[in-house]
Amino acid sequence: MMFLYRIYQYLIMIPVMVVATIITATVITIGCFLGLGKWFGYKPAIIWARLFCVMTGVKVTVTGRENIDSKTSYVFVANHQGAYDIFSIYGYLGHEFRWMMKKELRSIPFAGYACKASGQIFVDDSSPRAIVSTMKEASERLKHGMSLVVFPEGARTPDGRLHEFKSGAFRLAKGFGLPVVPITIDGSYQVMSRTAKSARPGHIKLTIHKPIYPGPNGHDQKQLMEESRRAIASALPEEL
Repeated sequence: MMFLYRIYQYLIMIPVMVVATIITATVITIGCFLGLGKWFGYKPAIIWARLFCVMTGVKVTVTGRENIDSKTSYVFVANHQGAYDIFSIYGYLGHEFRWMMKKELRSIPFAGYACKASGQIFVDDSSPRAIVSTMKEASERLKHGMSLVVFPEGARTPDGRLHEFKSGAFRLAKGFGLPVVPITIDGSYQVMSRTAKSARPGHIKLTIHKPIYPGPNGHDQKQLMEESRRAIASALPEEL
């Protein structure tokens, strides 16, 4: 059965998705260039991400969407199991946001330029000055009422397990007094792990946890990180 699926992937799915990616990136870039980034910076990517999941045979189910308000800015923090984390969150979160993503993604043909045009934030941690610049750019997005999605592990897990969090997203949430929403992604590792050469059908579950609001004196950063990690871990299988 997987042999037939691989034939489908190489003859149908991959060519279709390459074309879809080029078209989507072009539409986003042109729309943002025309000053319509509020819509074009987000909506076309939803269709693109859902098409990716459908064509791969990936089902995405979401629980907890009632925990978030479409008119509120959040810092979303999610575990990073695999490549399909991006498609599942983009396609099914149901809340406008911008990504904080690795700077290497900027070099991807078409998609990298579309990400830049639509206001995604490329994380550069090559030097203290670069980190300050990245945080300043993220701050500008939050200042104008946008939400951010961050993978605080920094990279896809190599073994499917939840790894240590970096502090950047939590510093931003503390600085702006914004609620943090932990998101658990379960199943993406089985669909396409960090070392996999191609995807396979599967089921990805997104669990949107209740927001963690700042207290009267703001967030305690260490406590915020720990509470976020506990929330994410609570919806993962015990071995993860």
